[in-house]
Amino acid sequence: MAKKPVPDTSPVADFEQSMQALEDLVGKMETGEMTLEESLAAYERGVGLYRSCQTALEQAELRVRLLSDPASPDDARPFDANDDAP
Repeated sequence: MAKKPVPDTSPVADFEQSMQALEDLVGKMETGEMTLEESLAAYERGVGLYRSCQTALEQAELRVRLLSDPASPDDARPFDANDDAP
C-alpha cells in the first residue's frame, strides 16, 4: 500500500487558508448574531489566525531575502517598511 504524501504544513503554505478563515470569521462576527460566549471564542480563534498569518509573512520575507542574497544568508533580516535599501 502506497503512502500518501505528507502535506506541507509550514505557516507559509497555509497562509491563504488562514487568511480566508480569518475573513470568514470577521464576517460572521460583524453580523452581530453571535452570543457573547461565541463572540469571545471567535475572537480567540481570530487572534490565533492573525498570529499564524503574521508568522507566515515573516517567514516568506526571510525566504525572499535569502533568495535575493544567497552569498550572505546571515545578513538576512525581516523587511522594514522604512528601509530605503534595495
